[in-house]
Amino acid sequence: MKLIRPSVVALHPYIPGEQLHVEGLIKLNTNENPYPPSPRVDEVVRSLSVESLRLYPDPLATELRAVIADLHRCKVENVFVGNGSDETLALCTRAFVPPNGAVASFDPSYSLYPVLSAIADAPMKLLPLADDFSWTEPPADVAPLFFLTTPNAPTGTMYPREKVEAFCKTFQGVVVLDEAYADFAPDNFMDVALSLPNVLVSRTLSKSYSLAGIRLGYAVGPTPLIEALNKIRDSYNVNAPTQRIGAAALRDQTWMRTNAQKIIATRENTADALRVRGWNVFPSATNFLFARPLAASAADLMQHLRANKILVRHFSAPRINDYLRITIGSDEQMQAFLAAI
Repeated sequence: MKLIRPSVVALHPYIPGEQLHVEGLIKLNTNENPYPPSPRVDEVVRSLSVESLRLYPDPLATELRAVIADLHRCKVENVFVGNGSDETLALCTRAFVPPNGAVASFDPSYSLYPVLSAIADAPMKLLPLADDFSWTEPPADVAPLFFLTTPNAPTGTMYPREKVEAFCKTFQGVVVLDEAYADFAPDNFMDVALSLPNVLVSRTLSKSYSLAGIRLGYAVGPTPLIEALNKIRDSYNVNAPTQRIGAAALRDQTWMRTNAQKIIATRENTADALRVRGWNVFPSATNFLFARPLAASAADLMQHLRANKILVRHFSAPRINDYLRITIGSDEQMQAFLAAI
């Protein structure tokens, strides 16, 4: 008797970046923010009552969704909140992909998408980007659901607005614009999600808000798509402390923007320093760099850095195995990285 679904037996799970606990470690491998969250978050954490934890959280996350709606000038009905953006993405495969349907995305892109597709028993259609990882026009009927990471990961590149907007208008299914890194980019597509019936924008508080540890993401888009996600989510999918912490962080846009600008400045300085050393560095609109070393293999250099207590990310997929993805840390951390190479 087979006890486990064949698709689960065959599944190659998503592999997160290393999470080592070593004194003096510099983590440049998981796109975490090197700066602390807003002081308003600290106030909320200090005010949390242990006694209140016996109660269920607000199942509708009313206050949090209202803060997000105010930020993006939309209605609460246009906002979904989830346990990290990964929950939103997973629910999209369940809500928008019919039986025998497929999921599509670019290649390379976020490596979680094929895992979510496999869990949903849906074929994954990976559409190769151009040799320089620039935009390639997808067919309008390639799949019922298209995950479009913008800016892209792991390359860090931004696609032209006119290309993305035209694709969303002609695509025959649902487009999820995964904007995990939007706050480090010169542009975003929130307006597209609020003007078209088939587009969602997914955001996370893990990167620009320095809140990777609480697992909070949200989606904004047309009410019918948001209602579909709400129908199939867990009843209490966002816990009470996370709701309060997230609302506090989102209300302090000045703190987030200040930290994002510091990271952008450090990103550009680091990119220039790597180019001087002969590295091939892609223009980045994120909080990381995607770069090919000059004199050593990416895999060997990753191990060298690891031996020096510096973690970066290396992917073994054929098109990108010559590159490293380097999270932008503080100026001091990036100087240590440059010294180590």
